[in-house]
Amino acid sequence: MTRELDRNPSKVPAITLGFWIIKILATTLGETGGDTVSMTWLGETTPNAGAAGLNGYLVGTLAFGIALMVLVWAQVRARQFNPWLYWATIVASTTCGTTLADFATRSLGIGYPGGSLLLFAAVLLTLFAWYRALGTVDVNTVSGPREEAFYWLTITCSQTLGTALGDWVADAGPGYGGGALLFGAALALLAVLYHSTRISRVGLFWAAFILTRPLGATVGDFLDKPMAKGGLEFSRPLATAILALAIVALVVLLPQRPASRPKAAAA
Repeated sequence: MTRELDRNPSKVPAITLGFWIIKILATTLGETGGDTVSMTWLGETTPNAGAAGLNGYLVGTLAFGIALMVLVWAQVRARQFNPWLYWATIVASTTCGTTLADFATRSLGIGYPGGSLLLFAAVLLTLFAWYRALGTVDVNTVSGPREEAFYWLTITCSQTLGTALGDWVADAGPGYGGGALLFGAALALLAVLYHSTRISRVGLFWAAFILTRPLGATVGDFLDKPMAKGGLEFSRPLATAILALAIVALVVLLPQRPASRPKAAAA
């Protein structure tokens, strides 16, 4: 006789190729969208920026942080998986991560290495606390308030880490295009390991989830940074709008279903 570990339906999507495509687009949108608000409109690239860069990062983080908290609250309150609510929350976490990481690395004086290491420690700490509290960090078990709290905290930390890590790697030499190729190759390696080894699927998922963020960060920066800095100098607001439309189209066109809940045997 078998029974479900938890009768509550999963509140997160099944991990499919479509999931990863939308996730990468969402992380790229997070970079261009976050930079649009904190840099183009409020910060360092406005005509009279001065010390406004600091305020731009703070105001952007506050605005996106409030949106993220409201969406996480709605996600936790939802009775079942809602793809529009889920992906809106992901986008809010990645835009908030962009402005928060920029504030940490550029305004607190710890730089990209310090910010990346600090945020990596935060991701590991949240995963460790999640595992100690619930015995697993498998996203397929995310259905109740406790699991969702750990899930969204871990995701927000990983989105913030990804921004700092992407900027660190790009600034270290490869540039934005080279950084995107590097992180893309790392994700391809994880895909090979998934299909050819028995390495923990949960571990591979979180490694891939974290790496999609610096990939999106470097791609986003490659699109909108000045040509003198290795970018294409594409309009940030326009890039953000195009990416948003692409995500909406994919959510409509690609199958969106909740993850399957694990089952366990019971006497």
